[in-house]
Amino acid sequence: MNLTLNVWRQPNRQAQGKIVEYQVKDISPEMSFLEMLDVLNEDLLHKGEDPVAFDHDCREGICGSCDLFINGRSHGPEKGTTTCQLHMRKFSDGDTITIEPWRANSFPINKDLSVDRSAFDRIIQAGGYVSVNTGGAPDGNEIPIPKDIADRAFEAATCIGCGACVAACKNASAMLFVSAKVSQLALLPQGDVERKTRVENMVAQMDIEGFGACSNIGSCAAECPVGISLENIAILNREFLTAKATSNNLV
Repeated sequence: MNLTLNVWRQPNRQAQGKIVEYQVKDISPEMSFLEMLDVLNEDLLHKGEDPVAFDHDCREGICGSCDLFINGRSHGPEKGTTTCQLHMRKFSDGDTITIEPWRANSFPINKDLSVDRSAFDRIIQAGGYVSVNTGGAPDGNEIPIPKDIADRAFEAATCIGCGACVAACKNASAMLFVSAKVSQLALLPQGDVERKTRVENMVAQMDIEGFGACSNIGSCAAECPVGISLENIAILNREFLTAKATSNNLV
């Protein structure tokens, strides 16, 4: 396939960015989207031009590193798929593809298509964990957990932290991400001890990072590549209201 790419180019965080048009030729339908960008970058290097910077790591849809806004959609046109698992057979010869970074003030651009998502890391550091003593791993069946609860916790835990929910939301809200992390631990007995301080601290950090408020449009869940449910936001709201009503934290 021969394609026209409209790619966002921005040399650094302070510089003004712009869309630059490129032509790529002889793209195999079996290539992944990132492999197609590799072909573009090889061509740019051969011409002595600066390659396009973009985030990637495992390229297996697991790590959440890839973060491209493709033709106006987080991760592109295929539902339930990360950018690295999107293949060029989803496009046709002669197509024009617009490629942009995540658009959110809380995700500042590093360069071109690469953004800084360390805000997510700081939210997790605020409470997205369980404090345990070091030592040998406990037996997996030591604490009996009903299968339906274990399944719901596992589904919430599948969040890969890619940020597609933020990019898809008109408010740049991180509620789906935060709710998945809160729900994952709130549903399990291991997370019960810190559940109040966890939700208070994580929501507070989310606000500090400048993410927008949730208006229940649902675009986050629609674009999530792993299918995190909106039900997790309901769990987060319940956990937060309960914590505020019964917590000793007056801040």
